[in-house]
Parts: sequence; structure tokens; C-alpha cells
Amino acid sequence: MYDYDLLVVGSANADLVVGVERRPAAGETVLGSDLAVHPGGKGANQAVAAARLGARTALLARVGDDAYGRLLLDTQRAAGVDTVGVLVGGAPTGVALITVDPSGDNSIVVAPGANARLAPGDVRAAACLLQASRVVSAQLEIPLETVEEIVRNLPDGGRFVLNPSPPRPLPRAVLDACDPLIVNEHEARVILGASATDGTPEEWARLLLARGPRSVVVTLGAGGALAADAQGVTRVPSVPVRAVDTTGAGDAFTAALAWRLGAGAPLREAAAYAARVGAAAVTRRGAQESFPTAEEVAAL
Repeated sequence: MYDYDLLVVGSANADLVVGVERRPAAGETVLGSDLAVHPGGKGANQAVAAARLGARTALLARVGDDAYGRLLLDTQRAAGVDTVGVLVGGAPTGVALITVDPSGDNSIVVAPGANARLAPGDVRAAACLLQASRVVSAQLEIPLETVEEIVRNLPDGGRFVLNPSPPRPLPRAVLDACDPLIVNEHEARVILGASATDGTPEEWARLLLARGPRSVVVTLGAGGALAADAQGVTRVPSVPVRAVDTTGAGDAFTAALAWRLGAGAPLREAAAYAARVGAAAVTRRGAQESFPTAEEVAAL
């Protein structure tokens, strides 16, 4: 019996968000809206998204001993996330600087702060959390060697889900463990390199599968997603909504997918559910504030 449906190992940031009419070009200054501060970070976002859907969720992360760190801990606990694995201190809390344009598209720059101090030793010290979790999810806003240590410490029968964001080439051992590897178009191109210069998303999915993952999901924004495994590649349709802010939507998608897979759903079915969760998230501003409950997803 697992204590947790999902353990998220990843980043926790304060999101500093400014609305802009358009994003500035090189050397240009534009005026924006008043600054808004939200809890964020891909790891923290995934944990809140899963907990809000009803998953028993824990977070392994590192924050600073500062106001942003306290904000992140408070919001995790309020969402029902177990924060026993959240380490405090070592560096200031990570910060993401986010601009959002009127279409809802965003640009993000991350100052990692304490996230860069989440070390392989922290993963080893939290071995009991990994052993107690049905699925472990990670991203790349923490050091790659820490992600490699997660793979080395996965429990027998445990499932590993990775969203390689921000993208970088991945070692074979990490790719082999992914079930699935979840990428958007940009991330797929970075991981595949020159082989992705041409071709369709379906071809990218097949090429990524050939690199070692047991399954692959390619997210396509308003175009839906692709789910690929040994049985083939299938297209998952999008849910038509009016996008207000896409911040955190990919994290909500990943969390929902990981949770449903851990519950035994087939890949395509889990991806379709995750697409509905992601669609619901873009209809509201902010990241964690926008994540839907299971009841709200069912109403779409």
C-alpha cells in the first residue's frame, strides 16, 4: 500500500508576474501592469495541481528561510500537500520573472536560488518518501544530477514521470526510466537536436521513443497532445476554451497525467484527462490559483 499517489521532486519559486501589451524586443523597455506575487515553480505547481484533483501528494523541494519560502509552504499545506520533504535554508527562495501578454502567452526567466541546492544527498535522505510513492514526477528546474539520483532510488514497481523543462540533453539512464517523458514542441526539438529540424510531432514522438523512454507525450497547446508507446502514436484532442493565462498549464497537465497513470488509466485516457485539466487552468490568471478541482474538470 502506497502512502502517496504522487511524489513531486522539483522546484518551488515565487512567481513575480507583470502583464504587458507586448513582450519587449532586445534593448527595449515596455510598461507593464502592477507586479503580482504568486506561489509557483514547476515542482510546487505540480504538487498543488495533483492535490487539488484529489491525489495524495507529497513534495520534495528546497526553499529559502524567507517570506517567499513561507508563502510557498503555506500554499502547499493549504492545498493538502504533505510538506515533510520540503527543506528550508541554504539559499534564498527561487524566483521566476514572468511577463504575460493579452493573448495569455508568457515568457519566463528563473533565478533558481534554493532550487539549485536540492542535491542528490537530499534525495537519498528522503528514500522513505520515494518508497512510499506510487509515482515520482520531476522536472529540470533542479540539478540534473539530482534527477539522476531520483532514478537510481526509484522503488521496485514505481513509475517515473519527467517533464524536461527547461530542456537539455538527457543521459540514457534518465530517458530509460521515463514513463512517460512529457515534452512540448520546443523541448522535443532540444532533446532530439538536429534530427528534429524537420518532421511532424508524430515523428518526434517516435524518435523520442527510440531514445529509450517507455512512453512519450508531446503537448501541442491548442492542438491537444500526442501519446506514444509501444502500441503506437495517438492524437489526443484539445478542449476549446478562451485562454487568459497559460502560466502553469503544462504543470497542471503533467500532474494530472502522472496521477491518472498511477491510478491505472491507459496512457491515452490519462492524456485526455490531463488535456482537460490543462484547458481549465488557462481560463484563469496565475499558476496555482488557476488549477481546477476534479469537479471543475468534470464540468468541462
